[in-house]
Amino acid sequence: MDSEQALDGISPEPITRRTLHSEVLERLRDMIIDGRLPAGTRLNEGAIGKQLGVSRTPLREAAKTLASEGLLEIVPSKGAFVRRLSEEDVSAILDILKLLEQHAGRLTCAVASEAEVRNILALHEEMRIHFEKRDRMPYFKCNQAIHSAIIQGAHNQVLADMHGQLQARIKRVRYVGNSDDEAWQGAFAEHEDMARALRLRNGEALADALGRHFDATWQRVRGQS
Repeated sequence: MDSEQALDGISPEPITRRTLHSEVLERLRDMIIDGRLPAGTRLNEGAIGKQLGVSRTPLREAAKTLASEGLLEIVPSKGAFVRRLSEEDVSAILDILKLLEQHAGRLTCAVASEAEVRNILALHEEMRIHFEKRDRMPYFKCNQAIHSAIIQGAHNQVLADMHGQLQARIKRVRYVGNSDDEAWQGAFAEHEDMARALRLRNGEALADALGRHFDATWQRVRGQS
């Protein structure tokens, strides 16, 4: 599928600050995560550049970054394609993320500062607002920020680096996993359990909640890659 076809009927707001790499990167990343650019789509730089109001140069730079994150695959002489993950890929990545976050949860409850814990809980409350409004992309970004903040609270840079690389690769799949309201309700309830454990600084309870969350996530995203 060519991305010009995938963009048919879509009129995203043009980017006005064309020189900001971060804006182009975020917009293109969102288009991949929310499915406007489906798995297997070839990026049509002309079509996307016209839609966003930018030249090919910032798009190519953004594509390189997204390839390093695992969301795109650059094929020599053919261009950049939205990466398609197999079920085996997704299952394996979720298994490792589960182990990393469970370990981080125990460490965070033990060593994170009060300010770090408050920040995670504030993110949870912000996510609650997006959940109640059914604002899906802001909710998802908040959700991902919570997982990253739990990792950062462990004060282990090697752990953070490993987690960041893997989390980036399955953002699109995890976003699609909350596509129906029942699945979304379940995911938020799991985050409520995580927040309760964190408030008590109960590392084992947080690790257990994270484990159940990842097990349920696999059931929600299975077949969605």
